[in-house]
Amino acid sequence: MVALVFGVAIDASGEGVETKSVAVPQPAVTVTEEAEPAPTVTVTVTETVTAEAEQPQETEDSGPAKTIAGDGQYLVGEDIKPGTYKTAGTDGDFACYWARLRNATGEFSAIIANDNITGPARVTLKKGEYFETKRCQSWKRVG
Repeated sequence: MVALVFGVAIDASGEGVETKSVAVPQPAVTVTEEAEPAPTVTVTVTETVTAEAEQPQETEDSGPAKTIAGDGQYLVGEDIKPGTYKTAGTDGDFACYWARLRNATGEFSAIIANDNITGPARVTLKKGEYFETKRCQSWKRVG
């Protein structure tokens, strides 16, 4: 029995007894944080464009004029369209003068037809002729 008492005393003092610690698994902790949204980046691109001179577009009315306004000498087919023109007459106190001409030389022999009028008149002009008008209201193409 002495041995038994001695063994209990040794056991109570902790001498001669080997102690082992056993690791107990711990639960894993996961922390989730919400991230702030990334800032929105706005990019502005400025493009400089040098405009080219805009070319006039051809329309049905492009080409020689259909109205003759003012004094002058006009080449039919280049300055004015061929056809029949009319005027209301004189544009002042003096008679309206018109002339159809073969050329622009100014010679008397260049006159095909001419007249001095005070009232309405019509004249038919052909391509290649010259038309001269002085002191007349506007001539408008009617045919």
